[in-house]
Amino acid sequence: MAHDPKTVAIIVEGAPHEWPKNEQISYAQVVTLEVPNYSPNSGISYAVKYTRGDGNKPEGILTPGDSVKVKEGMVFSVSETGQS
Repeated sequence: MAHDPKTVAIIVEGAPHEWPKNEQISYAQVVTLEVPNYSPNSGISYAVKYTRGDGNKPEGILTPGDSVKVKEGMVFSVSETGQS
């Protein structure tokens, strides 16, 4: 598969996704890649963790309102917490 040099490949729950290079991705955007019908008002919350991140923060947790700069090969894990 040809890779656009203006994008990076990120992995969300094992599935590859293209994202604009040097851009931030928000908590809601990561959750939406995994749960296409995600709505912040649904009462369902998700835990979002990442690894293989950029620079001085190679791993961490995203919470609602947070965002992180993407990097080629960055891996995100999204899991429903069951809490609202």
